Amino acid sequence: MNEFVSILNSYIWSPALVYLCLGVGLYFSVRTRFMQVRGFKEMVRLIFEGRSSESGVSSFQALTIALSGRVGTGNIAGVATAITFGGPGAVFWMWTVAFLGASTAYIESTLAQIYKEKDDNGQYRGGPAYYIEKAMGQSWYAWIFALATAIAMGLLLPGVQANSIASGIQTAWGVEPAVSAAFVVVLLGFIIFGGIKRIALFAEIVVPFMALAYILVALVIVLLNVEQVPGMIALIFKSAFGLEAGFGAVLGLAVQWGVKRGVYSNEAGQGSGPHAAAAAEVSHPAKQGFVQAFSVYIDTLFVCSATAFMLLSTGKYNVIGADGVAIVNNLPGVEAGAAYTQAAVESMLPGFGSTFVALALSFFAFTSIVAYYYIAETNIAYINRKVHRGWLYFVLKIGLLAAVTYGSVRTAGAAWDLGDVGVGIMAWLNIVAILILQKPALLALKDYESQKKSGKEPVFDPDALGIKNASFWQKRLKASRSAVDPSKA
Repeated sequence: MNEFVSILNSYIWSPALVYLCLGVGLYFSVRTRFMQVRGFKEMVRLIFEGRSSESGVSSFQALTIALSGRVGTGNIAGVATAITFGGPGAVFWMWTVAFLGASTAYIESTLAQIYKEKDDNGQYRGGPAYYIEKAMGQSWYAWIFALATAIAMGLLLPGVQANSIASGIQTAWGVEPAVSAAFVVVLLGFIIFGGIKRIALFAEIVVPFMALAYILVALVIVLLNVEQVPGMIALIFKSAFGLEAGFGAVLGLAVQWGVKRGVYSNEAGQGSGPHAAAAAEVSHPAKQGFVQAFSVYIDTLFVCSATAFMLLSTGKYNVIGADGVAIVNNLPGVEAGAAYTQAAVESMLPGFGSTFVALALSFFAFTSIVAYYYIAETNIAYINRKVHRGWLYFVLKIGLLAAVTYGSVRTAGAAWDLGDVGVGIMAWLNIVAILILQKPALLALKDYESQKKSGKEPVFDPDALGIKNASFWQKRLKASRSAVDPSKA
């Protein structure tokens, strides 16, 4: 089974998908006139604008829900894996895919806002399945995405995160994986059975705290090794282009692993971020597009970089060539993953490394599982619009809790491969869709910036822009106009 999953993973994550992610990010950067640069100030401003409502969460809560999924094991174990098999140059390519991917995140998240709707409980729902059906008119394609995402997020990806929690806790405190699994399942069950409001409240409190704490510790480690920083930065850039002696053999792998782990971590183009984006209460779809673009920066440029800098500044990493021979062997016999980060922190702060990384990994992984549930639930909600089977939500909850239990006691390699398969399938389906459906998101950007330039508070009118099937916004605008002038009701 493991061999089959590994082979399937190699096909899904072929160089075609790797370079497609880079190419699409570059394409959308050009089409949006590098909104990720021009709109940086607006991104930060919009994070703290807006409030939650009975139907939706605030922009900040939607951001933290999205970051719950983005900031996970990929930020700790994934970065270590990328450096091991792609060399230090993989870090540069992670930065590149984040910078370009911010524009991709804008496109998919704005589309999710444009085509969102309310479910039977009055909650906002949206994501690739919704915009594929409404904008493309292809229900069969939307169904494929919804099914693939419900399976990937509800059954495959939770195992990756749960495995990291169990192995990290076992390394730090010797707790058996089965015990860790039981604790995680109880806490997770309490949160996911509480609905989107409880998930949003949890993410709003925990995510900023854990990210800032992790970055702060990384900053301390780097400052203690400040004399290594210039050489470290030079090593990253030289290795990225094969200019550093010894790393030329992994140049192609640097690009592949950097992009692969970058996409896995920041999820730009993968199609997971749009689900949280659609849940936000905003007056214009572009607003949440800007916010979600910034979440890519937070994930990769801040959190992933924190891990990379700790490893490279302390020298606590290995690099394995394509032939399996060690190019760098600073940690003999240590498996690529969170153990690298634990060794890096421990080397500078003795007695603190294992405990800190275990806690960070547990927080990152746990919040990711919560986000995965919400994404899977949103796709179950899409499916339920057609089949009307309320028990599907309960089956999802039980299935996810079972996946967490199972993933806790499986090997890391099997868990990572399963997670990669899920991410790859979603990425293929979503990237093709947003390439076809990009126009409404680009129109929304132009409209938003035009209204801002004229001094107005942007209000979205899909009909004025020629955008069809944006039923939620059409109804909202009609209700707003009728409140002002009852004759227009």
